[in-house]
Amino acid sequence: MEEHALLTKYFEHPDIWDEMYGDGKIRAHYKNFVSAIEKLPAEEITRRDEQAKKLFMSQGVTFTVYSSGEGIEKIFPFDVVPRIIKADEWSLIEKGIKQRLKALNVFLKDIYHQQFIIKDGIIPAKLIYSCPNFLREMVNVDVPFDIYTHISGVDLIRDNDGQFYVLEDNLRTPSGVSYMLENRSITYRIFPDLIPKNNVLPVKDYPDQLLKNLLALSNRQTSEPTVVLLTPGMFNAAYFEHTTLARLMGIELVEGRDLVVENHHVYMKTTKGLQKVDVIYRRVDDEFIDPLVFRPDSMLGVPGLYWAYRKGNVAIVNAMGNGVADDKAVYSYVPDMIKYYLNEEPILKNVPTYQLADPENRKMVFENMTKMVIKKTNESGGYGMLIGNAATEKEMDDFKKAITKEPRNFIAQPIINLSSAPCYINGELQPRRVDLRPYALYGPEGIEIVPGGLTRVALREGSLVVNSSQGGGSKDTWVLGS
Repeated sequence: MEEHALLTKYFEHPDIWDEMYGDGKIRAHYKNFVSAIEKLPAEEITRRDEQAKKLFMSQGVTFTVYSSGEGIEKIFPFDVVPRIIKADEWSLIEKGIKQRLKALNVFLKDIYHQQFIIKDGIIPAKLIYSCPNFLREMVNVDVPFDIYTHISGVDLIRDNDGQFYVLEDNLRTPSGVSYMLENRSITYRIFPDLIPKNNVLPVKDYPDQLLKNLLALSNRQTSEPTVVLLTPGMFNAAYFEHTTLARLMGIELVEGRDLVVENHHVYMKTTKGLQKVDVIYRRVDDEFIDPLVFRPDSMLGVPGLYWAYRKGNVAIVNAMGNGVADDKAVYSYVPDMIKYYLNEEPILKNVPTYQLADPENRKMVFENMTKMVIKKTNESGGYGMLIGNAATEKEMDDFKKAITKEPRNFIAQPIINLSSAPCYINGELQPRRVDLRPYALYGPEGIEIVPGGLTRVALREGSLVVNSSQGGGSKDTWVLGS
Protein backbone atom coordinates (compact mmCIF):
# COMPACT_ATOMS: atom_id res chain seq x y z
CA MET A 1 0.00 0.00 0.00
CA GLU A 2 1.31 3.47 -0.91
CA GLU A 3 2.06 5.52 2.18
CA HIS A 4 -0.48 8.22 3.00
CA ALA A 5 0.63 11.83 2.39
CA LEU A 6 0.07 12.50 6.09
CA LEU A 7 2.79 9.97 6.94
CA THR A 8 5.38 10.85 4.31
CA LYS A 9 5.99 14.23 6.00
CA TYR A 10 6.15 12.84 9.53
CA PHE A 11 9.56 13.50 11.09
CA GLU A 12 11.10 10.96 13.46
CA HIS A 13 13.73 12.62 15.67
CA PRO A 14 16.67 10.27 16.35
CA ASP A 15 17.02 11.34 20.03
CA ILE A 16 13.32 11.21 20.96
CA TRP A 17 11.22 8.11 21.54
CA ASP A 18 8.25 8.33 19.20
CA GLU A 19 5.07 6.56 20.31
CA MET A 20 4.03 5.73 16.72
CA TYR A 21 7.34 5.36 14.87
CA GLY A 22 10.42 3.29 15.67
CA ASP A 23 13.40 2.60 13.41
CA GLY A 24 11.54 4.17 10.50
CA LYS A 25 8.53 1.85 10.86
CA ILE A 26 5.08 2.20 12.33
CA ARG A 27 4.92 0.37 15.64
CA ALA A 28 2.68 -2.70 15.59
CA HIS A 29 0.07 -1.35 18.03
CA TYR A 30 -0.49 1.76 15.84
CA LYS A 31 -0.91 -0.13 12.54
CA ASN A 32 -4.68 -0.61 12.78
CA PHE A 33 -5.26 3.08 13.43
CA VAL A 34 -2.87 4.17 10.68
CA SER A 35 -4.53 1.78 8.22
CA ALA A 36 -7.88 3.39 9.02
CA ILE A 37 -6.74 6.98 8.50
CA GLU A 38 -4.86 5.97 5.33
CA LYS A 39 -8.26 5.32 3.77
CA LEU A 40 -9.55 8.79 4.67
CA PRO A 41 -8.90 11.83 2.44
CA ALA A 42 -7.01 14.60 4.20
CA GLU A 43 -10.12 16.82 3.86
CA GLU A 44 -12.14 14.26 5.84
CA ILE A 45 -9.63 14.20 8.70
CA THR A 46 -9.70 18.00 8.76
CA ARG A 47 -13.52 17.90 8.85
CA ARG A 48 -13.46 15.54 11.84
CA ASP A 49 -10.86 17.72 13.55
CA GLU A 50 -13.16 20.72 13.12
CA GLN A 51 -16.11 18.64 14.35
CA ALA A 52 -14.18 17.81 17.53
CA LYS A 53 -13.48 21.51 18.18
CA LYS A 54 -17.17 22.35 17.71
CA LEU A 55 -18.22 19.56 20.06
CA PHE A 56 -15.84 20.78 22.76
CA MET A 57 -17.16 24.30 22.33
CA SER A 58 -20.85 23.32 22.34
CA GLN A 59 -20.39 21.17 25.42
CA GLY A 60 -18.44 23.86 27.25
CA VAL A 61 -15.32 21.76 27.87
CA THR A 62 -13.20 24.56 29.30
CA PHE A 63 -10.49 25.50 31.75
CA THR A 64 -9.58 28.88 33.21
CA VAL A 65 -6.20 30.63 33.05
CA TYR A 66 -5.33 33.12 35.79
CA SER A 67 -1.71 33.83 34.84
CA SER A 68 -2.50 37.37 33.65
CA GLY A 69 -4.59 38.33 36.67
CA GLU A 70 -8.04 38.23 35.06
CA GLY A 71 -9.50 34.73 34.64
CA ILE A 72 -9.91 33.78 30.99
CA GLU A 73 -12.04 30.75 30.18
CA LYS A 74 -10.70 28.74 27.25
CA ILE A 75 -11.80 25.73 25.24
CA PHE A 76 -9.56 22.81 26.16
CA PRO A 77 -7.37 22.02 23.08
CA PHE A 78 -7.93 18.46 21.84
CA ASP A 79 -5.94 16.46 19.29
CA VAL A 80 -7.89 13.86 17.29
CA VAL A 81 -5.05 11.31 16.98
CA PRO A 82 -5.16 8.99 20.05
CA ARG A 83 -2.11 7.98 22.03
CA ILE A 84 -2.02 4.14 21.99
CA ILE A 85 -0.49 1.99 24.75
CA LYS A 86 0.10 -1.75 24.47
CA ALA A 87 -1.42 -4.17 26.99
CA ASP A 88 1.95 -5.29 28.40
CA GLU A 89 3.12 -1.69 28.87
CA TRP A 90 -0.09 -0.84 30.67
CA SER A 91 0.28 -3.87 32.93
CA LEU A 92 3.69 -2.56 34.03
CA ILE A 93 2.31 0.95 34.58
CA GLU A 94 -0.59 -0.41 36.61
CA LYS A 95 1.63 -2.52 38.88
CA GLY A 96 4.07 0.35 39.34
CA ILE A 97 1.40 2.88 40.30
CA LYS A 98 -0.31 0.48 42.73
CA GLN A 99 3.03 -0.21 44.41
CA ARG A 100 3.80 3.49 44.62
CA LEU A 101 0.41 4.46 46.06
CA LYS A 102 0.54 1.72 48.69
CA ALA A 103 3.89 3.06 49.89
CA LEU A 104 2.76 6.71 49.80
CA ASN A 105 -0.41 5.86 51.72
CA VAL A 106 1.55 4.05 54.44
CA PHE A 107 3.97 6.99 54.50
CA LEU A 108 1.13 9.43 55.18
CA LYS A 109 -0.23 7.32 58.00
CA ASP A 110 3.27 6.93 59.45
CA ILE A 111 4.21 10.59 59.17
CA TYR A 112 1.04 11.64 61.00
CA HIS A 113 1.38 8.92 63.67
CA GLN A 114 4.51 7.03 64.81
CA GLN A 115 6.97 8.60 62.31
CA PHE A 116 9.09 5.44 62.06
CA ILE A 117 10.54 6.57 58.73
CA ILE A 118 12.02 9.64 60.42
CA LYS A 119 13.22 7.74 63.51
CA ASP A 120 14.98 5.19 61.29
CA GLY A 121 16.79 7.93 59.40
CA ILE A 122 15.23 7.27 55.98
CA ILE A 123 13.83 10.79 55.59
CA PRO A 124 15.16 13.86 57.44
CA ALA A 125 12.72 15.33 59.96
CA LYS A 126 13.62 18.82 58.76
CA LEU A 127 12.37 18.02 55.25
CA ILE A 128 8.94 17.02 56.58
CA TYR A 129 8.50 19.81 59.12
CA SER A 130 9.60 22.48 56.63
CA CYS A 131 6.97 21.34 54.12
CA PRO A 132 4.14 23.91 54.01
CA ASN A 133 1.66 21.10 53.28
CA PHE A 134 2.53 19.11 56.42
CA LEU A 135 -0.48 19.75 58.67
CA ARG A 136 0.26 19.49 62.36
CA GLU A 137 -3.54 19.48 62.82
CA MET A 138 -3.58 15.98 61.25
CA VAL A 139 -1.09 14.44 63.69
CA ASN A 140 -2.70 11.45 65.45
CA VAL A 141 -5.95 11.88 63.49
CA ASP A 142 -7.31 8.52 62.34
CA VAL A 143 -8.83 8.53 58.86
CA PRO A 144 -11.46 6.02 57.61
CA PHE A 145 -9.91 2.68 56.54
CA ASP A 146 -6.45 4.31 56.89
CA ILE A 147 -6.84 5.62 53.32
CA TYR A 148 -5.36 9.05 52.65
CA THR A 149 -4.91 8.89 48.88
CA HIS A 150 -8.43 8.09 47.63
CA ILE A 151 -7.89 9.81 44.27
CA SER A 152 -4.47 10.16 42.68
CA GLY A 153 -3.06 11.31 39.39
CA VAL A 154 0.50 10.08 38.84
CA ASP A 155 2.34 11.90 36.06
CA LEU A 156 4.42 9.60 33.85
CA ILE A 157 6.87 10.43 31.08
CA ARG A 158 8.79 8.24 28.68
CA ASP A 159 12.45 9.07 28.06
CA ASN A 160 14.39 8.34 24.87
CA ASP A 161 15.24 4.90 26.28
CA GLY A 162 11.56 3.95 25.96
CA GLN A 163 11.12 3.49 29.72
CA PHE A 164 8.36 5.13 31.76
CA TYR A 165 9.40 7.33 34.67
CA VAL A 166 7.31 8.99 37.37
CA LEU A 167 7.61 12.75 37.06
CA GLU A 168 5.44 13.64 40.05
CA ASP A 169 2.66 12.41 42.32
CA ASN A 170 -0.58 14.41 42.54
CA LEU A 171 -2.30 13.43 45.77
CA ARG A 172 -4.14 16.56 46.92
CA THR A 173 -6.97 17.37 44.49
CA PRO A 174 -5.72 15.95 41.17
CA SER A 175 -7.55 17.38 38.18
CA GLY A 176 -8.08 16.41 34.55
CA VAL A 177 -10.19 13.26 34.79
CA SER A 178 -13.21 14.98 33.22
CA TYR A 179 -11.09 15.76 30.16
CA MET A 180 -10.13 12.07 29.95
CA LEU A 181 -13.84 11.20 29.89
CA GLU A 182 -14.72 13.92 27.38
CA ASN A 183 -11.79 12.95 25.12
CA ARG A 184 -13.12 9.41 24.89
CA SER A 185 -16.66 10.65 24.26
CA ILE A 186 -15.50 12.91 21.42
CA THR A 187 -13.36 10.13 19.91
CA TYR A 188 -16.42 7.88 19.79
CA ARG A 189 -18.20 10.63 17.86
CA ILE A 190 -15.49 11.27 15.26
CA PHE A 191 -14.13 7.69 14.90
CA PRO A 192 -17.19 5.60 15.91
CA ASP A 193 -15.92 2.25 14.61
CA LEU A 194 -12.23 2.42 15.54
CA ILE A 195 -12.49 1.95 19.32
CA PRO A 196 -14.29 -1.43 19.21
CA LYS A 197 -12.18 -2.60 16.25
CA ASN A 198 -8.97 -1.92 18.21
CA ASN A 199 -10.17 -3.60 21.43
CA VAL A 200 -9.67 -0.39 23.43
CA LEU A 201 -10.38 -0.75 27.16
CA PRO A 202 -13.17 1.53 28.51
CA VAL A 203 -12.74 4.55 30.81
CA LYS A 204 -16.47 5.26 31.34
CA ASP A 205 -16.59 3.28 34.62
CA TYR A 206 -14.56 5.93 36.50
CA PRO A 207 -17.53 7.91 37.94
CA ASP A 208 -19.31 4.74 39.08
CA GLN A 209 -16.17 3.39 40.76
CA LEU A 210 -15.50 6.74 42.43
CA LEU A 211 -19.07 6.96 43.75
CA LYS A 212 -18.87 3.38 45.03
CA ASN A 213 -15.69 4.25 46.97
CA LEU A 214 -17.19 7.45 48.35
CA LEU A 215 -20.33 5.68 49.56
CA ALA A 216 -18.20 3.01 51.26
CA LEU A 217 -16.58 5.68 53.46
CA SER A 218 -19.78 6.60 55.28
CA ASN A 219 -19.83 5.60 58.95
CA ARG A 220 -23.62 5.78 59.13
CA GLN A 221 -25.64 2.58 58.89
CA THR A 222 -27.87 3.82 56.10
CA SER A 223 -28.63 2.48 52.67
CA GLU A 224 -28.29 5.94 51.11
CA PRO A 225 -25.43 7.98 52.58
CA THR A 226 -25.31 11.59 51.39
CA VAL A 227 -22.24 12.44 49.30
CA VAL A 228 -21.48 15.96 48.04
CA LEU A 229 -18.77 17.53 45.92
CA LEU A 230 -17.39 20.68 47.53
CA THR A 231 -16.20 23.21 44.92
CA PRO A 232 -14.52 26.60 45.44
CA GLY A 233 -17.06 27.92 42.91
CA MET A 234 -17.46 28.84 39.28
CA PHE A 235 -14.28 30.93 39.14
CA ASN A 236 -12.07 27.95 39.90
CA ALA A 237 -9.89 26.78 36.98
CA ALA A 238 -11.34 23.25 37.16
CA TYR A 239 -15.01 24.18 37.70
CA PHE A 240 -16.05 22.36 34.51
CA GLU A 241 -14.62 19.19 36.02
CA HIS A 242 -16.45 19.71 39.30
CA THR A 243 -19.83 20.09 37.56
CA THR A 244 -19.14 17.15 35.24
CA LEU A 245 -18.20 14.71 38.02
CA ALA A 246 -21.11 15.75 40.25
CA ARG A 247 -23.52 15.22 37.35
CA LEU A 248 -22.05 11.85 36.34
CA MET A 249 -22.16 10.57 39.94
CA GLY A 250 -25.62 12.01 40.61
CA ILE A 251 -24.50 13.91 43.71
CA GLU A 252 -24.97 17.53 44.81
CA LEU A 253 -22.40 20.15 43.85
CA VAL A 254 -22.02 22.49 46.83
CA GLU A 255 -20.01 25.50 47.90
CA GLY A 256 -18.92 26.23 51.46
CA ARG A 257 -21.93 28.48 52.05
CA ASP A 258 -24.25 25.54 51.28
CA LEU A 259 -22.94 23.54 54.26
CA VAL A 260 -23.22 24.13 57.98
CA VAL A 261 -21.78 22.33 61.02
CA GLU A 262 -23.92 21.71 64.09
CA ASN A 263 -22.78 19.61 67.07
CA HIS A 264 -19.80 18.39 65.04
CA HIS A 265 -22.03 17.05 62.25
CA VAL A 266 -22.17 18.47 58.73
CA TYR A 267 -25.47 19.42 57.09
CA MET A 268 -26.43 20.64 53.63
CA LYS A 269 -28.96 23.43 53.31
CA THR A 270 -31.91 22.36 51.16
CA THR A 271 -35.39 23.74 50.44
CA LYS A 272 -36.73 21.08 52.84
CA GLY A 273 -34.37 21.99 55.66
CA LEU A 274 -30.98 20.63 56.72
CA GLN A 275 -29.81 17.27 55.34
CA LYS A 276 -26.98 15.39 57.01
CA VAL A 277 -23.82 14.93 54.91
CA ASP A 278 -21.75 11.76 55.28
CA VAL A 279 -18.97 12.13 52.70
CA ILE A 280 -17.39 15.21 51.10
CA TYR A 281 -15.39 14.94 47.90
CA ARG A 282 -13.61 18.23 48.29
CA ARG A 283 -11.91 20.25 45.57
CA VAL A 284 -10.95 22.97 48.04
CA ASP A 285 -7.34 23.12 49.24
CA ASP A 286 -6.44 22.39 52.86
CA GLU A 287 -5.74 25.98 53.88
CA PHE A 288 -9.22 27.12 52.82
CA ILE A 289 -11.29 24.21 54.11
CA ASP A 290 -12.09 25.51 57.63
CA PRO A 291 -11.59 29.20 58.54
CA LEU A 292 -11.73 28.38 62.25
CA VAL A 293 -8.58 26.21 62.01
CA PHE A 294 -6.67 27.29 58.90
CA ARG A 295 -7.01 30.60 57.01
CA PRO A 296 -9.48 32.80 58.90
CA ASP A 297 -10.15 34.86 55.75
CA SER A 298 -11.32 31.84 53.73
CA MET A 299 -14.78 32.19 52.19
CA LEU A 300 -14.53 28.79 50.47
CA GLY A 301 -14.64 26.39 53.40
CA VAL A 302 -17.00 25.48 56.20
CA PRO A 303 -16.51 26.69 59.80
CA GLY A 304 -16.23 23.67 62.10
CA LEU A 305 -15.60 21.13 59.33
CA TYR A 306 -12.20 20.11 60.71
CA TRP A 307 -13.61 19.02 64.08
CA ALA A 308 -16.52 17.19 62.47
CA TYR A 309 -13.94 15.31 60.40
CA ARG A 310 -11.64 14.70 63.35
CA LYS A 311 -14.49 13.19 65.36
CA GLY A 312 -15.29 10.81 62.49
CA ASN A 313 -18.72 12.30 61.74
CA VAL A 314 -17.90 13.06 58.11
CA ALA A 315 -15.40 11.57 55.65
CA ILE A 316 -13.34 13.90 53.47
CA VAL A 317 -11.74 12.85 50.18
CA ASN A 318 -8.80 13.28 49.75
CA ALA A 319 -7.64 13.38 53.36
CA MET A 320 -6.27 16.67 54.64
CA GLY A 321 -2.49 16.90 54.87
CA ASN A 322 -1.79 14.83 51.74
CA GLY A 323 0.33 17.59 50.25
CA VAL A 324 3.38 16.46 52.22
CA ALA A 325 3.48 13.35 50.00
CA ASP A 326 3.47 15.23 46.71
CA ASP A 327 5.98 17.84 47.75
CA LYS A 328 8.62 17.74 44.99
CA ALA A 329 11.41 17.55 47.57
CA VAL A 330 9.79 14.53 49.28
CA TYR A 331 9.25 12.93 45.84
CA SER A 332 12.93 11.96 45.63
CA TYR A 333 12.45 9.68 48.68
CA VAL A 334 9.55 7.64 47.24
CA PRO A 335 11.84 4.80 46.02
CA ASP A 336 13.22 4.62 49.58
CA MET A 337 9.66 4.51 50.94
CA ILE A 338 8.84 1.55 48.68
CA LYS A 339 11.88 -0.35 49.93
CA TYR A 340 11.28 0.65 53.56
CA TYR A 341 7.54 -0.01 53.85
CA LEU A 342 7.00 -2.76 51.26
CA ASN A 343 10.45 -4.40 51.12
CA GLU A 344 10.27 -4.25 47.30
CA GLU A 345 12.28 -2.69 44.50
CA PRO A 346 10.44 0.17 42.74
CA ILE A 347 8.75 -0.95 39.53
CA LEU A 348 8.65 2.57 38.11
CA LYS A 349 11.73 4.76 38.42
CA ASN A 350 11.90 8.38 39.52
CA VAL A 351 13.47 11.08 37.40
CA PRO A 352 16.89 11.92 39.01
CA THR A 353 16.18 14.79 41.42
CA TYR A 354 18.53 17.19 43.20
CA GLN A 355 17.39 18.97 46.34
CA LEU A 356 18.83 22.45 46.26
CA ALA A 357 18.99 22.78 50.04
CA ASP A 358 22.16 20.65 49.66
CA PRO A 359 25.10 23.03 48.94
CA GLU A 360 26.88 20.51 46.68
CA ASN A 361 23.73 19.91 44.62
CA ARG A 362 23.21 23.66 44.39
CA LYS A 363 26.75 24.25 43.13
CA MET A 364 26.45 21.46 40.53
CA VAL A 365 23.07 22.71 39.29
CA PHE A 366 24.24 26.33 39.04
CA GLU A 367 27.18 25.15 36.91
CA ASN A 368 24.88 23.09 34.63
CA MET A 369 21.77 25.22 34.57
CA THR A 370 21.24 24.95 30.81
CA LYS A 371 20.81 21.18 31.20
CA MET A 372 18.32 21.37 34.08
CA VAL A 373 14.64 21.88 34.79
CA ILE A 374 14.25 23.77 38.06
CA LYS A 375 10.93 23.59 39.90
CA LYS A 376 9.40 25.10 42.99
CA THR A 377 8.59 22.27 45.37
CA ASN A 378 4.94 23.21 45.92
CA GLU A 379 3.84 24.77 42.65
CA SER A 380 1.73 23.04 39.99
CA GLY A 381 0.32 23.71 36.54
CA GLY A 382 3.74 24.43 35.01
CA TYR A 383 4.21 27.55 37.17
CA GLY A 384 7.36 28.30 39.15
CA MET A 385 9.51 26.38 36.67
CA LEU A 386 12.61 27.12 34.61
CA ILE A 387 13.73 25.01 31.64
CA GLY A 388 17.43 25.75 31.35
CA ASN A 389 17.96 25.32 27.63
CA ALA A 390 15.10 27.74 26.85
CA ALA A 391 15.86 30.33 29.56
CA THR A 392 17.53 33.71 29.21
CA GLU A 393 20.56 34.72 31.27
CA LYS A 394 18.36 37.07 33.28
CA GLU A 395 15.82 34.32 34.03
CA MET A 396 18.63 32.02 35.21
CA ASP A 397 20.12 34.79 37.38
CA ASP A 398 16.71 35.49 38.92
CA PHE A 399 16.27 31.81 39.74
CA LYS A 400 19.75 31.59 41.26
CA LYS A 401 18.92 34.49 43.58
CA ALA A 402 15.58 32.94 44.57
CA ILE A 403 17.21 29.52 45.16
CA THR A 404 20.03 31.03 47.24
CA LYS A 405 17.45 32.85 49.38
CA GLU A 406 15.16 29.82 49.96
CA PRO A 407 16.91 26.64 48.75
CA ARG A 408 14.38 24.27 50.43
CA ASN A 409 11.73 25.52 48.03
CA PHE A 410 13.45 24.28 44.87
CA ILE A 411 14.53 21.04 43.21
CA ALA A 412 16.33 20.41 39.93
CA GLN A 413 16.03 17.57 37.43
CA PRO A 414 17.92 16.90 34.21
CA ILE A 415 15.96 17.91 31.12
CA ILE A 416 14.16 14.77 29.97
CA ASN A 417 13.53 14.22 26.27
CA LEU A 418 9.79 13.56 26.63
CA SER A 419 8.50 11.06 24.09
CA SER A 420 6.57 12.41 21.10
CA ALA A 421 3.27 11.29 19.62
CA PRO A 422 1.59 12.16 16.33
CA CYS A 423 -0.77 15.16 16.38
CA TYR A 424 -2.97 16.51 13.59
CA ILE A 425 -1.84 20.13 13.24
CA ASN A 426 -2.47 22.43 10.26
CA GLY A 427 -3.56 19.52 8.09
CA GLU A 428 -0.45 17.42 8.80
CA LEU A 429 0.68 14.77 11.27
CA GLN A 430 3.40 16.34 13.40
CA PRO A 431 5.22 14.92 16.45
CA ARG A 432 4.62 16.73 19.74
CA ARG A 433 5.86 15.92 23.25
CA VAL A 434 3.50 14.12 25.61
CA ASP A 435 3.14 12.91 29.16
CA LEU A 436 0.51 10.68 30.77
CA ARG A 437 -1.59 11.07 33.91
CA PRO A 438 -3.35 7.81 34.84
CA TYR A 439 -5.99 8.10 37.57
CA ALA A 440 -6.10 5.73 40.52
CA LEU A 441 -8.96 5.20 42.97
CA TYR A 442 -8.01 3.80 46.38
CA GLY A 443 -11.03 2.34 48.16
CA PRO A 444 -11.69 -0.10 51.00
CA GLU A 445 -11.47 -2.96 48.48
CA GLY A 446 -8.12 -1.90 47.01
CA ILE A 447 -6.71 0.23 44.19
CA GLU A 448 -8.38 0.54 40.78
CA ILE A 449 -6.63 2.32 37.91
CA VAL A 450 -8.58 3.58 34.91
CA PRO A 451 -7.10 1.97 31.76
CA GLY A 452 -5.93 5.10 30.00
CA GLY A 453 -5.73 8.44 31.71
CA LEU A 454 -5.06 11.92 30.38
CA THR A 455 -2.35 12.27 27.74
CA ARG A 456 -1.26 15.90 27.78
CA VAL A 457 0.44 17.40 24.72
CA ALA A 458 2.88 20.28 24.31
CA LEU A 459 1.19 21.74 21.23
CA ARG A 460 3.88 24.35 20.62
CA GLU A 461 6.61 22.97 18.38
CA GLY A 462 9.75 22.13 20.37
CA SER A 463 8.04 22.78 23.72
CA LEU A 464 8.39 20.41 26.68
CA VAL A 465 5.59 22.02 28.74
CA VAL A 466 2.33 20.07 28.46
CA ASN A 467 0.21 21.95 31.02
CA SER A 468 -3.00 23.45 29.64
CA SER A 469 -2.25 26.67 31.53
CA GLN A 470 0.99 26.93 29.54
CA GLY A 471 -0.41 26.29 26.05
CA GLY A 472 -0.76 22.51 26.17
CA GLY A 473 -3.67 20.31 25.12
CA SER A 474 -4.69 16.69 25.39
CA LYS A 475 -5.64 13.58 23.42
CA ASP A 476 -7.54 10.36 24.00
CA THR A 477 -5.46 7.55 25.49
CA TRP A 478 -6.14 4.05 24.21
CA VAL A 479 -5.04 1.06 26.27
CA LEU A 480 -5.35 -2.04 24.12
CA GLY A 481 -6.83 -5.20 25.56
CA SER A 482 -4.56 -8.26 25.63
